[in-house]
Amino acid sequence: MPPPQAAVFDIGKVLLDFDFQRSANNLSPDSNLTPAQFRELLDQSPLLHRYETGQLTSQKFYHEVQVRSGYRGSFDQFAPGFADMFTEIPRMTALLAEFRRRKIPTYIFSNTNELAVRWMYAQYPFMADFDEYVFSFEARAMKPQEEIYEALEQLSGFSGGELFYMDDRPENVLAGRDREWRGVVHSDPEVTWRAVEEVFGWTGPG
Repeated sequence: MPPPQAAVFDIGKVLLDFDFQRSANNLSPDSNLTPAQFRELLDQSPLLHRYETGQLTSQKFYHEVQVRSGYRGSFDQFAPGFADMFTEIPRMTALLAEFRRRKIPTYIFSNTNELAVRWMYAQYPFMADFDEYVFSFEARAMKPQEEIYEALEQLSGFSGGELFYMDDRPENVLAGRDREWRGVVHSDPEVTWRAVEEVFGWTGPG
């Protein structure tokens, strides 16, 4: 089988670690909630799901958080407090750089939201190093829904075994494999590097 033609990266827990507790710690002092309660409001909650599928604008998401938490800060205070939850995973951003060095097209494929994406672009220069981007809040669908996979195929022009996909969620990778994408469930950077080297036929130090 020929090697894939393009690399597809999830963001969270793949290129960037994240921790909603940081967001909660940032925001709860200006609210009526404890940090634990604020995290419950944000972390993979129905409210966040609505925001990350484009059902709420950033301003409406902020308003909903205000109503539910008593948050007293302005939107301009809320935005960085909410989005400041990420930490770069250097070994994985080095893998991105290696794909770029080898002139293999790269794509972002992420369940995320507008405020997080703005923060990522401002804080992490590697975010500019992709050919295209598929974000759930723009696609109005979340992995593992079929529609968002179709959006990536249409945007990239690649399909099936031409795509190699890295995601920390098994159900998301399985949905890609159902479309004959190749890929790996990411948990350890070295394991992912070895999988890439094997599938793409890379040799030499990585």
